[in-house]
Amino acid sequence: MKILGVSAYYHDSSAALIVDDTVVAAAQEERFSRIKHDNSFPINACRFCLENACLNLSEIDAVVFFEKPFLKFERLLVSYITTFPRSYKMFTKTIPIWLKDKLNMRRNIRNVLKAEFGYAPSNIKFVEHHLAHAAFAYCTSGFDSADIIVVDAVGEWATTSIFRANQNNIEVVSEERFPDSVGLLYSSFTQFIGFNVNSDEYKVMGLAPYGERNAEETIKFIELITSRIVGIKDDGSIHLNLEYFKFHYSDKMIHTRKWEKLFGIKSRIMGGEITQSHKNLALAIQFVTENILYRLAASSNKSSSNGNLCLTGGVALNCAANGFLLNNSLYKNIYIPFAPGDCGCSIGAAMVYSMLTTGKRYFSLSPYLGPEYSNIEINAALQNSGVHYEKIDDFDEVCSVAARLIDEGHIIGWFQGRMEVGPRALGNRSIIADARKASIKDEVNSRIKFRESFRPFAPSVLAEYADILFKTAVESPYMMFTVPVKTDELPAITHVDATARIQTVTKSDNPLYHNLLSKFHKRTGCPAILNTSFNVMGEPIVCSPTDALTTFKKSGLDYLIIGNYIVKK
Repeated sequence: MKILGVSAYYHDSSAALIVDDTVVAAAQEERFSRIKHDNSFPINACRFCLENACLNLSEIDAVVFFEKPFLKFERLLVSYITTFPRSYKMFTKTIPIWLKDKLNMRRNIRNVLKAEFGYAPSNIKFVEHHLAHAAFAYCTSGFDSADIIVVDAVGEWATTSIFRANQNNIEVVSEERFPDSVGLLYSSFTQFIGFNVNSDEYKVMGLAPYGERNAEETIKFIELITSRIVGIKDDGSIHLNLEYFKFHYSDKMIHTRKWEKLFGIKSRIMGGEITQSHKNLALAIQFVTENILYRLAASSNKSSSNGNLCLTGGVALNCAANGFLLNNSLYKNIYIPFAPGDCGCSIGAAMVYSMLTTGKRYFSLSPYLGPEYSNIEINAALQNSGVHYEKIDDFDEVCSVAARLIDEGHIIGWFQGRMEVGPRALGNRSIIADARKASIKDEVNSRIKFRESFRPFAPSVLAEYADILFKTAVESPYMMFTVPVKTDELPAITHVDATARIQTVTKSDNPLYHNLLSKFHKRTGCPAILNTSFNVMGEPIVCSPTDALTTFKKSGLDYLIIGNYIVKK
């Protein structure tokens, strides 16, 4: 069976292709369009998936969409009617679009695909959003049975869902419904602190450790959040005080003036000064979010004999909260997939349909599902770019040269193999540098990434040495957990709270990247390097050799190592 999964029209659109028992390809639309968080129909990603498998659209058995449009439309309609006339502007803006295109999503998908591929598929299916999240996490976890917690902004109606899974069966146990949403709560603070919603929540997480936990202001913020903004029950369910919010009837998240009066501070204008009060508020909402997730996990664990937890949905990208759960050992095993946000739902939607029709499920999946480019294609891009480059035929030697350059203090763009799926660069589209040099952090932030100085970087570490450098006993191949750093010898990747979002690397996961790390370890005695995504702020991670060369030229990167080629500024 050949199934094309599609996620589109909210944020981080993507496509994925299952052929028989294998996910053969998947990618986000942003990587091709070069529009960060692109929400348009993923036509380029669909084309890549089909071309990668040497298939025509007419050979696809089913196209599966990641949510049920009628349920989502029902939620919008109910929300706008119950908040009328405040919702008048959004009603007149949104409902006509739904009536024209989105409500008949089957026709819309068919028309878009026919216009691009000359064929209109007849078998178009829809699965519930949270089920797509849950299936993706469970089917890639390797667990025979698991509890699954899905936490995001909102699907159709659900905002938080708890599932139980066993073999090829996934059943919903409970769910929280819109407008009571952990994801929307966190995004509201993201907006108030002056960052972009559905994009910059991780900046709030990165800013939080700069807050003063024992400061009177921080304690006051936590008390105000939990007494005035959100009620939190023992089981982790919440109730938002909608007096302070606008998202249920407006394109704005909050009543800014009410928040300013409540907290006694001004909302930050994007790009404006980040005050200590903003840092303290970031810490407060991070603390509250961790408390909510802990209660959810504790409640789920209490009603289950399962030792395995899958955590997914956009909120599962909060690696500091994930690390908090890991440290509290509620479950024996905690798994978070490499794309817990909406871009993973194209894979999840296809998996749901496959499970329902074939009874099969998938036990593991590599994140390296995107495009790959041969040395011939790379060479053509290099010649067209006019840069000076050198080719080394032996890839072992390429890794040795890279290890030497990193040791010498150079910052490198590293482009190898198939592109990763998801928001994390996992060693195939990465910027890498020496984690032992304290100055590297500011260099990469300022002259490479052009981003805020408070932003931390992640380490990639050989898995067998992870527990020597970091306080952890588990593998973290997808950078989904923040853990304490046990050494003071890695200042470039150690955050202000002495933690790091680690990526553990094994030879079986990524042999090329493992080779590089091994060469660096052999040369220096250090089994870890700094790893951040190969992009500059505001742009998606690079996909093609041309993307890599463009970013290399306009950033402060010293070297680009792409395939077997080494390019120097």
